[in-house]
Amino acid sequence: MTATHPRAHAGAASTRTRVAAQTAFEARAILRNGEQLLVTVVVPVLALVGLVRVDALDVDTGGLSRIDFFAPGVLALAVMTSSFTSQAIASAFDRRNGVLRLLSTTPLGRGGLLAGKVLGVLVVEVVQVLVIGLAAVGLGWRPDARGVGLSLVAVLLGTAAFTSLALLVAGTLRAEAVLAVANLALLLLALAGGVVVPADRLPGALEHLAVLLPSGALGEAMRGAFQTGAVPAFSVVVLVGWTAALGWGAARLFRWH
Repeated sequence: MTATHPRAHAGAASTRTRVAAQTAFEARAILRNGEQLLVTVVVPVLALVGLVRVDALDVDTGGLSRIDFFAPGVLALAVMTSSFTSQAIASAFDRRNGVLRLLSTTPLGRGGLLAGKVLGVLVVEVVQVLVIGLAAVGLGWRPDARGVGLSLVAVLLGTAAFTSLALLVAGTLRAEAVLAVANLALLLLALAGGVVVPADRLPGALEHLAVLLPSGALGEAMRGAFQTGAVPAFSVVVLVGWTAALGWGAARLFRWH
């Protein structure tokens, strides 16, 4: 009698299936974590409401309504929280606990693992944009359809730059140090990096420095998309440049254990 073998043992899952499974895992890990959910969704929404509703904040909006002025910057801040802060902290602790080293030896491989992380960030950003966008609409925001399409370009460029930074930090520093560095960097960039408030509203040398930072470039790209219907070419160049430099650094310096 000839034995039959189940089809399930015929071969491993395809690369696409493995990456899709890792993407779903990465997205759930962030969205199910209360602390990460607070940073990625709740804080940006509260920041938007505060900036729009608190009249004590005297900011020159250049003739725009407060919601039109602040909404693009808050969306840029949300991209930073998911692609940089959350990703850096999660990857650093996965590295410390040996998860990255283990997964890199499975059929998923290092390339599949990194692809899953990046795609997981994009899934989280979709949730962020929907929640923050709906909150902004509730506050009176009526974005132009052209701006929505152009903002996707800015989001992808910003995600690439800040995910590269996250992996560079997570792959070179201890997990406890990453926790402090990532949160401190986010705070400094949010306050003085040209994200929520445009670089030309910052004092002194900060105005010239912010436009060269990935935070300032992302903020300007989002504001350009929604306020003028065009993403500034200089911002694109800055984001691509940072992505190339940080990506090279992460590839050379990242330690898997």
